[in-house]
Parts: sequence; C-alpha cells; structure tokens
Amino acid sequence: MVGALASASTGVMNSVIAKLSKLLEDEYAKLKGVQQQIAFLRDELRAMNATLRVLADVEEDLDPPVKRWRDKVRELTFDIDDCIDSFEVRVISHQQERGEGLIKGIIRKLKKLRARHEIANQIEALKAHVVEESKRHKRYDLLKPWSSSSATFTIDPRLPALYEEVDKLVGIKGPREHIIEWLTNKRSDRSREDLKVVSIVGCGGLGKTTLANQVFKEIRHQFDCSAFVSVSRNPDIKKILRDMLKEVNSLDNTQPWSPNDDERQLVNKLRDTLQDKRYLVVIDDVWATEAWETIKLALLSNNCDSRIITTTRNTAVASKCSYHGGYVYHMEPLSFVDSKRLFFKRAFGSENLYYPHLEEVSNGIIKKCGGLPLAVITISSLLADQYAKDEWVRVLAAIGSALAKDPNAGNMRRILSFSYYDLPYHVRTCLLYLSLFPEDHKINKQRLINRWIAEGLIHEEEGSAYKTGEHYFHELINRSLIQPVDVQYGKPVACRVHDIILDFITCKAAEENFTTLLDTTEFKPIPIDEPRRVYFQNNRKENVIMATNLSLKNVRSLTIFGYFVKTPSLLDFKVLRVLDLKDCRKLQNHHLTGIEMLLHLKYLSLGSRYITELPKKLGELRYLETLDIRETMIKSLPSAITTFQRLVRLLINHDTTFPDGIGRMQSLEELQTFDIFTYSSRNSLQEFGQLTKLRKLRVTWNLDNSLEDHRTTIEGSMKHLLSLCDLHYLLIWNDCPGLSLDSWCPVTLSSLREFQIEYGSIANVPKWMNMLACLTELDLTLCSTKQEDIDILGEIPALLVLRLTTSHGTNGRIFISSYNAFRCLKYFFLHINMCGTLLEFEEGSMPKLQHLMIKFNAHRWKCLNGASDLGIRHLSNLTMAEVIIGTDYSHGCYNPEEELMKSSTNFAASLIQSAVETLPNRPVLRFQLQREACIQFEERSVNYEIEVNLGEVRDVGKVDQGETRVGSTKEPLYTIFEGREGKGSPCQGGQDSVKQLSEVQ
Repeated sequence: MVGALASASTGVMNSVIAKLSKLLEDEYAKLKGVQQQIAFLRDELRAMNATLRVLADVEEDLDPPVKRWRDKVRELTFDIDDCIDSFEVRVISHQQERGEGLIKGIIRKLKKLRARHEIANQIEALKAHVVEESKRHKRYDLLKPWSSSSATFTIDPRLPALYEEVDKLVGIKGPREHIIEWLTNKRSDRSREDLKVVSIVGCGGLGKTTLANQVFKEIRHQFDCSAFVSVSRNPDIKKILRDMLKEVNSLDNTQPWSPNDDERQLVNKLRDTLQDKRYLVVIDDVWATEAWETIKLALLSNNCDSRIITTTRNTAVASKCSYHGGYVYHMEPLSFVDSKRLFFKRAFGSENLYYPHLEEVSNGIIKKCGGLPLAVITISSLLADQYAKDEWVRVLAAIGSALAKDPNAGNMRRILSFSYYDLPYHVRTCLLYLSLFPEDHKINKQRLINRWIAEGLIHEEEGSAYKTGEHYFHELINRSLIQPVDVQYGKPVACRVHDIILDFITCKAAEENFTTLLDTTEFKPIPIDEPRRVYFQNNRKENVIMATNLSLKNVRSLTIFGYFVKTPSLLDFKVLRVLDLKDCRKLQNHHLTGIEMLLHLKYLSLGSRYITELPKKLGELRYLETLDIRETMIKSLPSAITTFQRLVRLLINHDTTFPDGIGRMQSLEELQTFDIFTYSSRNSLQEFGQLTKLRKLRVTWNLDNSLEDHRTTIEGSMKHLLSLCDLHYLLIWNDCPGLSLDSWCPVTLSSLREFQIEYGSIANVPKWMNMLACLTELDLTLCSTKQEDIDILGEIPALLVLRLTTSHGTNGRIFISSYNAFRCLKYFFLHINMCGTLLEFEEGSMPKLQHLMIKFNAHRWKCLNGASDLGIRHLSNLTMAEVIIGTDYSHGCYNPEEELMKSSTNFAASLIQSAVETLPNRPVLRFQLQREACIQFEERSVNYEIEVNLGEVRDVGKVDQGETRVGSTKEPLYTIFEGREGKGSPCQGGQDSVKQLSEVQ
C-alpha cells in the first residue's frame, strides 16, 4: 500500500528536475559555483527519483527507515521547487519594474543582484540536505531489499467469484440472460456462424468475473470443449496457454504439452486442437492488449459457432478484444434495491430481515457502496451479526479507513490496488488529485485538467499540455477508475469518482501529505504540520475561521466547497499555485483582499454572485495561467489584466467588458466570451492579430436595436476577426437569425476543428465549408435545409460529429445520399422543428455512423408525409438510435401512454423498430415522446421569409423525465416550449422536454 505513496512523490520530482535543467541555461546560473551546485542537485534528484519509482511498485509495507527517507525526499523536492519558483518570481518582478532616472535604475539592479546571491545561498543549503539524504540512502542501502520485488499478490482476489453459489448472487439474472441471448443468437440465413466475442467491461469489484463464470456454467454444455483462464496484471502467457490446452483436452488423459514448449509451439497445439471444434473460452481479467494479441492467435476462427468471453477493467482493451464480430457489454452497478438485498443477506443471512433502528444508517452505507457488489459484501461482512446502531454509525463514518486497515477488507483493498498500481506513475498522481473534490461531486474536465497543469502534474511530451491532460483523463475513464458524466458526441464533459474509489485514494493521499481535508462538520486534529494541498468542506455554517495554528506557508493549493472559510490572511499562503473558490458560497469582494500578493498563483477561479469586481492590483499575478470568473457578477476587468504575459485561458461572461490592450496578452490560447458587437471597431479587432497562440474563441453579440441595422456590422466584424486568428475551436452565440457566412474566407478557417453556432440560425450552408479539411465537429441551425446544404456538409472530409437543427426540408424530405458523402461521420443529430418533413437515408449512406438521434413530429398522418422507416435499415454500422417523436397535447395535459395509442405515432415507431432489428450490430433503440404544437411548414408562405416572433414563444416548464436512460445524468434533456397556432419559431430551433417511452435492445 505504502509503495503507491512513493509514486505521488515522483509527480513533483519530474517537474523539479526539468526546472533545474532549465535553470542551468539561464544567466544567473553563471554566478561563481552556482552552476555546479545546480547540476549536482539535478543529478542527485534523478538518482533519488529512480529509487522512488522502484518503491512505487512495491506492495508490501516499507520498513520505517525507507518510509522516513521517502518522506524527507518528498518534502525536500517541494522545497527545491518553491525555491526555484520564488527566485523566478522575484527576477521577473524586477525585470518588469519601470522607472525613469538613474537612482531607480541602480536600485532595480541592486535588487536583482541581491536576488541572485540569495538563490545561491539557498541552493547551497538545499545541496547540504540533498547530500545528507543521499548518504542516508547509501548507508541504509534502501534500494537493495526492493529491487527484485514485483507488484504481484500471492492470492488471486477473483478466486471467490469462481466458486460463488448461485443462490447467494443478487442482480445477476438480467445481465446473464442478456449475454447468453447474444452469444447463442444465430442469424436466420446461416446454419453456422463465425467466431463471436463478448467483452465485459467495468471497474474492479463490479462482478465481471462472477458474471462471466455464471454465463460459462450455463452454456458450456452446448460446446465441444471449453476453458476458463485468468490473465491478471502480470500474465504468464505460457502458463495461460498450457491451462487452456489442459481444459480443452480435459477428456484426454495424456498431457497435451511438453515443459519445453515455447509460446509459438503452445499456440500451434491449441490451434490444432480447436481446428474443427465448437469451443467456448473465457479469458478473465485482461489488463493489456499485448496479452490479448498473443492469446487470440490460438483462438482461430473456424466457422463452428465458437464463442469467446473476455473481462477487463479497460474500455480500450474491451474494444480491441471485440473488434471483429464482437460486442462490448458495459456492466452496470447494482440497483439500490438489489444492493440492499445483498447487504442484508450477507450481514444477517437473510434479505427479508428488518431492523427499524438500523434503517437510516444501513441506507447510508448501501448508498456509499454505490452498487459495487464487492464493496457491499466487504462492508456487510464487517457488520455481520452486529446489531448495535453505534457500531454501524462508526463504520459509515470510517468506511475509507476500514477498507485501508481492517483485515477483513483485504480482498476489496487488493482489487482496488490492482487498478491503482497498473497506472503509469504520472497518471497515479493525477488520480490522487481527485481526492480534493467532495463525494458525488461532478468534476468538470476542463477545470480538472487546468488544475493539473497549474500544479505541474502534466508531463508534456508532444502537443499542448491540455491535450496531454485529456489523455490522462481518458486513461482514467478507460480503466474504470472515474465515471464519465455529461457525454457529448462520445466525449465526456465531466466525471465522478465512485465513493469507494474516492475513499481509497483519499486514504493514500492523506498518508502521503498529498492532500489534507478539513471538514468543518468534524473538528479533528490536523495530522500534518505543514500541509501542501488543503481542501475545506464547510456545509455547516457561515463565518467559520481557519485554525490559527495551521501552518500555511507551504500550501500549494486551496479549495473551498460550501460557505467561505475565513483565513488569517491570504498573505500567509506564500507559495500558493491554485486558488479554487468556484463552489464557495457567500464569497464577497473583501474576501479577496491581498490576493495580488499571491505571486506564485497560476490558477484562479471564482464563483459567487457577490463578487462584482477584481482587485485593481491584480496585475501583480504575473504567473497566472487560468482566470475563470464566469460565475460571478463582474462586469468589467481591471486594466492590469492586459499585463498578464503568461495567461493562457481567460473565461469571462458575455457581458463582461475588458480594457484596451488585449493584444499584449500574447500567451492567450482560449478566450470565452468576446462580445464582437461591443468591440466591432477595426482598432479593437486588430489587436487579435497579435494573439498568435489563440486557438479557442467563443464569440457573442447582443442586439438592442434593429436587426437589419447591425447584420452587416456583425458579418463584417466576424470576417475581419477570423482573418486575424488561426483558430481550432470557434463557438458563436448567435442572436442574429438568418446570419450569412458566405463572405467568410475558408483560408482563415483552415485549422478549424470544431465549429458551433448556438441558438440562432444561419441562412444556408456556405459553399466553402467543404474546404475545411480539419473540421471534425459541426453544430448548425438552418432556417430550412436544401439538398445543396446536405451535399456540402457531406463533402467535409474529416467530419465525425454533425448536429443539425432545421425547420423543414425541401418537399418534406432531407435525403442523405450514398455518393461519397459523410464517409467519416460517427454521430448525427437532426432536429426537425416543423411537421411534414422527415429524413431518408439511401443505401450505403453514412457507412461509419454509430449514433443517430433524430427528432420529428407525428401528430397526425400528414405530419409523416408518407414516410417509411427513414432508411435506417441502411445504416449497417449503427449501435445507438434515439428517436424523439413530437405529438399533440390538449389543455396542457400530457399522457404518454395515451399518445402511443395514436395511429400515426405508433406507425412511425413500429417502422423504425422493425428496421433497427434487421441491423447486424443490434443497436440500442430508445423512443422519447415530446410535447409540441403541430405546425405544418406548408401553412407558411411559399418563399418562406424569415419571420420570427420571439415573443410568441414562451417556456411552460419541465415535464418529469420518468425513467432515466442508461448512462444518463438524470437531468431533463430538453425544455418544453408551446408555440401558438401558426406562429412557431422555426429559425430558433427550441429544445423541448422529452419523456422516455420505451427501450428496445
């Protein structure tokens, strides 16, 4: 367990080594003797880092001398890091001082010289500490006892799952029958099928091995031979192949292999054995694609209806295993009801026992387990035959420490440790960082990655630091250590950490002094003298004061959730890098007093309606990289903001104005949000030409006067702005219906990856759009959709995601042709707001489409306009189809069951369902019913002038979502709008609340 803590130390170590290398190149390293000392520090830290990496892979508890040495090296590394940053802050400050006259110039040079000599003295002192720790390392010979160790466990924690009795299992029947049905289903046109693979994926402790074993036992008699083998984190491939040979030859008394057989010979023997047999093989606990690539060589495709089941914690591995003719089954946690049944069955021997005095606390424990069967079993075992309420309360309050220390929780701990230790060192550190967020908190991806960067946890290799951070984020999702939330176009916007995993990493982070949690609901002594990252959770009351005996001088990160916690003074946070008050309630302007003295600050996020201004001296924060004030009431930025030479991300509200001089912020890569109408003068826009690193821009405009008076200004300003920037992401909040993009130059948009126009519509798809070779995501609203628009969109070469909202199509149809169009598209979302228009896919169209969402109206027969199944039967690669059907309502009442009885609604749904059932991938099909007025597009003028009466559309509230979709966020997806007869809002594409009707698998 403690070995993992060593890995947290390596996080800042790598950053410090890089800083020391850079320091050697700078001018002040040329001071007498300093260069040699810096080089010595760097080389010694490299050697220590190598030792820390070895310790990071050791599972057993380290001896006390090793622990003490590791802790001292960790603190020493932090001290060196703070020393380097403090020196750079002072030097930059002196360089940027501007004063006329001889005296001021001399004073500035003296300050600079003094700073240089001070760092020389500090480096000398740090060198002495490093020498001492290096000698201690050699004296105790710390590395020798661990150099041959490996992170393996002598007991396989999955073993009990293989011998679990069926009557003790809960919630297994549905998933078992679903997988069996998929494995045994045969296509009607063939008597024999090729090899099929199902990959069961989910986090550790979810019951993947149990599920695979139950399926295996149920159907193995249908096959000529079968085998169940486990791979594990450090696989012995030859042993796995030998075990497979033994099991598939179980009826043969002779040993099917020789002890001298190598992997190639074992693979050949397996292939010979399975050549004409119908086999069933379970490959349990696959950690890496490399192991699978070798094993699959033996599992030949022999056209005998053979089947393979794999289990893994890694989504990427699951996809690889089931790449050809396969199916990835994402295992879901137990429901609360099933968790409760399992809990009481394990704790008291019966699921039907009821103890009123334990009701509330047991519900809390079960919720904490989060549907994780192994967690339920582990915690219930700790409480077996315990009837005293205080004991249950104690366990609920200390589940994290119980998992870490209680010997009865060893199996759970080993399961989680497997996943943790399999992570690369730098990703482990990023996982520990999640302990700074409270239980059940939805953690925004952008916020998390920007904080990782500010803390120096991102080790940039190729491309930007943010891209590297995204890779780490997706790695944690793929390994089922965090749960994706708000998934858009296959990409999660946020994540959550399972309660049990959060407890696991919180314990590790606390022991390492990686994070320190101060909860005002529990007044406990602080175990760390000098915490590095502090997280306050104050849901109790206002006016809480931080303990005065807490040392703050080494705190690098401060996060407050709940009510503001009064600190002695911000001046005490001498090396603070991250100040995150985004979720801090009742935060006010005076609480920011002294913030300009946090000279090391790289990340500042504020979120309170009581914050109305930033301090005037904010320009002192010369290291600031991220400033996020979107959730404040700040209406203008101080002039000092333009002096931020290192600011990379500026996130503000659309009505927040900023001063002249934006062109001086030359490190700026992301700007949200810029009101182009307010800054439409040529001089204001010209400054954007100096922002050579700007890649992501969100633009808006607010129209207070006549639309026609400003349309030309907006279109001209946007054209000029885009000619000055090399953007990758462009998001426009369009308050100008019917905006034309025809005059924009495609050359200036050649690097564009993502393009969104939110809210308002455009007149047509510009002809130049098919020239955007890098564009992968596009979100547009069209007043009406012509075939020419679809043809242009279909020619965008790299387009993966298309979201299109429109009022209607030409002659009531939107055709997707098969002629060399949409060759890469994977996600297609089409919302048709008016009646009488439907989509039609031709054969061979969108060959790679995986996810389709379409919204159309079916109030009565004429709304369908003679439609069939939309041509969905031609989408051979489809895995998900979501169909939203607009229907009638009367007097504001809404009854989805009655609506389904309408012949037009039922007719449309049944045609689509029949078409989907013919597709090879057996896509998930979801129907949703939407309440919407029936407006026929032919009722309007033939030429269809842009006629929008925003005042005629009013929000009438939300309808309960009903049963939540699998993997959804349990939040209503749409807002209900009611349009008056004959006066809808076709150019605005209003979003409407939906209610789930059914789900067809």
